Amino acid sequence: MSEFINYNGKLLDVSTPIIPAANRGLRYGDGLFETMKMLDGEIRLFDAHMERLFKGLALLHFELPVHFTKEVLLDAILKICSRNKVEKAARIRLNLFRGNGGLYDIENLKPNYVIEASPLPDHYLKLNENGLLLDTFTDMRKCCDLLCNCKTNNYQIYSMAAFYAREQKVNDCFVLNEYGRICDTTLANVFWIKKDKVFTIALSEGGVAGVMRQYLKVQLIKNGYEVEEAQLTFPELENASEVFLTNAAYGIRWVKQHKNSHYTNTTIQKIYRDIR
Repeated sequence: MSEFINYNGKLLDVSTPIIPAANRGLRYGDGLFETMKMLDGEIRLFDAHMERLFKGLALLHFELPVHFTKEVLLDAILKICSRNKVEKAARIRLNLFRGNGGLYDIENLKPNYVIEASPLPDHYLKLNENGLLLDTFTDMRKCCDLLCNCKTNNYQIYSMAAFYAREQKVNDCFVLNEYGRICDTTLANVFWIKKDKVFTIALSEGGVAGVMRQYLKVQLIKNGYEVEEAQLTFPELENASEVFLTNAAYGIRWVKQHKNSHYTNTTIQKIYRDIR
């Protein structure tokens, strides 16, 4: 079966060329993206994804046509999921970018979009049995600026950190901010547990504002957990009893080891049962 994409409302074969050399998304990373999960025909946390997306579009000064709404995007996502026959469990990537132009001679400020929908692997639907092995990427650092919480198409730091993780044969890497503290990983937000208290990294530290991160914070508090946003230094990481990562595609994944520090998952398993 051929796989299709949705490009500005048109269903095209995945191999169809769509980006010219003058495209600003290609030239400058001028755009945003969202990665979402569909289960049984429903896009989980869709409103939260759209809230983050439209905030980012405003920060990047996109001009949105009247018809460019979250309802239109939802309909486009559902169409491509149906065409690719992945409504039961799908990983969806929505990429928005500006059209052609140089730095100053922009043709227009309106968004173009591409939607990809592929089957979601079974292991994304349950808590990982084998804990993740993590390292730290130190060659580049992320700025705590106006766009640091957005999922922009300028993703070079995370891309290089992923290369490093592959070279080190680990599952993921911590990414550092300009102050040398941990802000997130290549794929996820970070939570840790210490003395029965759950911590997550404050967004002021430069990490992406994950929709699963925000959802989990609210649900943890509802379920009686004490939750605090904080800075994550390496001494703090070493003293944690449990560490886990979150993103919208796989939910929660527990970390077994970072360098010489080892972590258990007793509370994480309870959180997973309480929240999922």
